[in-house]
Amino acid sequence: MPKVSICIPTFNRVDLLPYAIESALNQTYQDFELIVCDDGSQDTTSQLMSKYTDHRIKYIRHQQNIGKSNNMRSGFDAAKGEYFIKFDDDDRLTANFLVRTVPILEQDSTIDFVGTDHWLIDINNVRDEQKTVNNSQRWGRKNLPAGVVDNLLEAVFVNQSFQIGATLFRRQTLKDIGFMQPNWQNCEDNDLFVRLALANKKGYYLPELLMEYRVHQEQQGLSRAIHYLDDKLRYLASYKFDSEKLEYIRVKRFQETQLLLGLRLIEIGETQKGRELVLAGQSISPTKAWTGLGLSLLPVKVRGQAFDWVRRVGRGG
Repeated sequence: MPKVSICIPTFNRVDLLPYAIESALNQTYQDFELIVCDDGSQDTTSQLMSKYTDHRIKYIRHQQNIGKSNNMRSGFDAAKGEYFIKFDDDDRLTANFLVRTVPILEQDSTIDFVGTDHWLIDINNVRDEQKTVNNSQRWGRKNLPAGVVDNLLEAVFVNQSFQIGATLFRRQTLKDIGFMQPNWQNCEDNDLFVRLALANKKGYYLPELLMEYRVHQEQQGLSRAIHYLDDKLRYLASYKFDSEKLEYIRVKRFQETQLLLGLRLIEIGETQKGRELVLAGQSISPTKAWTGLGLSLLPVKVRGQAFDWVRRVGRGG
């Protein structure tokens, strides 16, 4: 039985997937299985996978797209290892990820997961040191001490310091809370960490850059943003915290997401729903809200240009 299960969910990323796979196979710690779960890719992913002969690799191919979190769940259900990590098909592990994280779980059975810091890389696999520093600062990892995290809920909800692709879990811990929610496309990782904290699981932070997170154009776009914001509303509506501080932050983020989603919907012509959401979130930024409501009076075909102009003015050029 392998000690670690590494899962790479994939969908139409045949050009980037080999880098992810090789980063797993090149681990200095070699007691693992690798599960590639394919969410009905329409490219040549299946042909690529047929070329791998390493017996530790399992390939799960869904004949049709079943959705992001459902695909992840299929990989998790197939896992046999005591420990489990899932990272995306456009990212990579550094060679020492497992050799640095596994011993922490081995030495203390009360620790449920180990999260690390990570690099930012571009489409050409080049690390950006300054963006990496800024990213670590943005998500609160620069001020997060090594060791067991004292206030885990604040770390994972307020600061969002843990990145799922840079975290090694006890598989039993994930089974205890149900791993990913079914039928989610976005924010499934945020939701998982919050549920872990609410279940009083113990997280450990290792301040080392042991994973590479890729930033590229495929992650951008209006349609993608709308789907993300819609799922973020669902995620933020899933909880009501006992802490007044955390509940205040949750409500504010919910209202901010309503405003942003409403503006995007107005921009693409879903006017009525967009207006309702903008009005619900207007307290976050009355200026943005009333600007968006004003632009909603324009013909749909010119709204995109109008919103672009407003965004350029807001950026100062």
